[in-house]
Order: sequence, then C-alpha cells, then structure tokens
Amino acid sequence: MGESRRGPLKSAVASNVVSPVRRCSRTACGRPAVATLTYVYADSTAVLGPLATYAEPHCYDLCAEHSERLTAPRGWEVVRLLDSSAPARPSGDDLEALANAVREAARPQERAAGAGGGGGARTADPMEVARRGHLRVLRSPDN
Repeated sequence: MGESRRGPLKSAVASNVVSPVRRCSRTACGRPAVATLTYVYADSTAVLGPLATYAEPHCYDLCAEHSERLTAPRGWEVVRLLDSSAPARPSGDDLEALANAVREAARPQERAAGAGGGGGARTADPMEVARRGHLRVLRSPDN
C-alpha cells in the first residue's frame, strides 16, 4: 500500500514547483529576492538590508524593484544597510588621495635627476631627516 500512495503523489507534483531561489514576498511578484526587510516596532523603523542567510518568519524578502521603491508608514524611518559584499565605489577623496600618492612617488626621481647625483635630494628639503623607501622622517617644526 505504501508504494501505491507515493506513486500518484510523485507524479502529481511537478519538479519545478519548489525553487531553491527565494522569491519576493510581495503579492503576485515572482522575481528573485535581493534584500530583506525587518520592522523594529519599538523604534518605528523599517530596516532594509542585504538578503538574509535564512528566511525568517517575521522578515520579508524583496526583489530589487520593490526594495528600491520601499516607503515606510508615516512617522517611521527607513534604514538602508549597505551590502558589505558589494565592492565599494571610490569617492572623490579616494581618487584625490590616489592622485596625490602618484605625484609624491614621482617627485624623488625628478629631484635626483635635477640635482645631478650625490645627496642633493636629501638637502633639497631642510625638514627631511631620513628616508626609507617612500617614507620620510621629518624634523619637528618646533625645533
């Protein structure tokens, strides 16, 4: 009897009904989930972060479109947490720091070529006491 019960049940359930991909919790939306929404009722806050590792009963998985359009009830705050696995985009400060580092790395070669040899590079800056690679030891401005 046990085999006869399993036979029809197996053939009645299609293999594509259960999907390993978590879907958006919004009604009639079948897109894959990319973010998890959690409500913190004590703080009147809706927290939207990267997709949680496990589906929790009091959390809602949202697709990209629904997570971008998310609004909170009046008087509530929406906190959007950044995905730490996503590569961070360089800011203007990062690019400026990189440009300054490149300029600084190019300076000693220019000084050495202009001095014509010897210790001319070290005497060009009276504040510089010693150099090791790209690092410099500077004299205190108070002395």
